[in-house]
Amino acid sequence: MLEIKALTRLHIGPVYLDLANGEVLAITGASGSGKSLLLRAIADLDPNEGMLATQSGARRDTPAPDWRRKVAYLPAESGWWADRVDAHFEQPEVVDLASLGIPEKAMGWEVARLSSGERQRLAFLRLLEHQPEVLLLDEPTASLDATNTALFEARLKRCVDKGVSVIIVTHDPAQADRLADRHFVLENGQLGQVAHG
Repeated sequence: MLEIKALTRLHIGPVYLDLANGEVLAITGASGSGKSLLLRAIADLDPNEGMLATQSGARRDTPAPDWRRKVAYLPAESGWWADRVDAHFEQPEVVDLASLGIPEKAMGWEVARLSSGERQRLAFLRLLEHQPEVLLLDEPTASLDATNTALFEARLKRCVDKGVSVIIVTHDPAQADRLADRHFVLENGQLGQVAHG
């Protein structure tokens, strides 16, 4: 569950949204329309105004690191700070690499040898370690082929089935149709809902 009231950031907003547990909301829009800015604001990574809450409580009452574990943001290009993959995981031995088509030995690899698609899939698994209530996904499959996109979407659906709410930014209308309960377009700083069918 995610409740957003009067969220504003730069030229975006005010945004009002309510996501139920296990609901997926897709956002499309032109490049530069502010889709990433919106996700970063929800994750409280950039200065913004507004009232946000999950079922665990309001953002204003939650320390920023705790909020970002509950409301987890996957950027279009993930960050890596150590040389080896396993150093980025709290419990590397229990991470379900196979669900995203990643070999088990990848935990011992150097980050430098990862492809952009491998980095993205591993960054997603890294987010899931914290058992977030909300996932904010910014073009998560842009660097993946059709096979790995299907694996990613299947893994995401497992999260949704457990009640995780999702906002996914995508340039692929077909992906929005496959995954989303509701589809919005961000234009001129405002979200407009797209009718199904």
